[in-house]
Amino acid sequence: WCFSGGRIRSELEPPLEIQGGLEAGGRAVAMEERYEALKELGTGNFGVARLVRDKRTKELVAVKYIERGKKIDENVQREIINHRSLRHPNIIRFKEVCVTPTHLAIVMEYAAGGELFERICTAGRFSEDEARYFFQQLLSGVSYCHSMEICHRDLKLENTLLDGSPTPRVKICDFGYSKSALLHSKPKSTVGTPAYIAPEVLSRKEYDGKVADVWSCGVTLYVMLIGSYPFEDPEDPRNFRKTISRILGVQYSIPDYVRVSSDCRRLLSQIFTADPSKVLLLLILLFFSCLLVTSK
Repeated sequence: WCFSGGRIRSELEPPLEIQGGLEAGGRAVAMEERYEALKELGTGNFGVARLVRDKRTKELVAVKYIERGKKIDENVQREIINHRSLRHPNIIRFKEVCVTPTHLAIVMEYAAGGELFERICTAGRFSEDEARYFFQQLLSGVSYCHSMEICHRDLKLENTLLDGSPTPRVKICDFGYSKSALLHSKPKSTVGTPAYIAPEVLSRKEYDGKVADVWSCGVTLYVMLIGSYPFEDPEDPRNFRKTISRILGVQYSIPDYVRVSSDCRRLLSQIFTADPSKVLLLLILLFFSCLLVTSK
């Protein structure tokens, strides 16, 4: 069954509201009746994502299938609650949740352009103009999340999708680690992807999830410009301990062979600081700094 309203309920309880899965006559529609499966989009710890077509509207949508049972944990609940509350052009649109006999299925907007990560892998690195184009959109989506009191906590190139338009629009996805300041406790756990994690996230103490998101945005900008991760040891990039040590010491550099403007270098230095309190103003000023650089 498909539904889009009401609280997250136990598997033994029927949903309070069944909106997305009702026909005009009021009959509840099963997942396989509503959608036609087309292909697999990817797999992960959560399960599998598939491209499907709405049989009635012919719209292509992405569906994230999560096995029912132990995998339906508090992260999944937060993902649904937080993602459902967001409406922004740079955030993948949450559509509805469907329940099959074996899986929970989260139905979302389909981003035909794939991951921003794949685009960088193909290009090697971006020009500063192209990096700025994508970075501004990323900041716009993140700023909106923060205005809604939601921190993402796993921002990375793989969670930054593109629509299929000739001038691609950024679409932030995967809110499994997100937290709402209005509904949840202050972040404390070490979550996210190592290369993108801020120093304070590694402290095992409470931290500001919004500030940690800004750090992750800075890593994304660096990778777009340089084509590598800022805190990996160039001589031993797969050494996780060295990466963590360099993050804690804020040890990064910009290679001489890459041309990066002084404005962009200053922006990165403002983001990459071991003192989270110094990043607070960036939550307001970061987006406008990019606009100033663009206008020059």
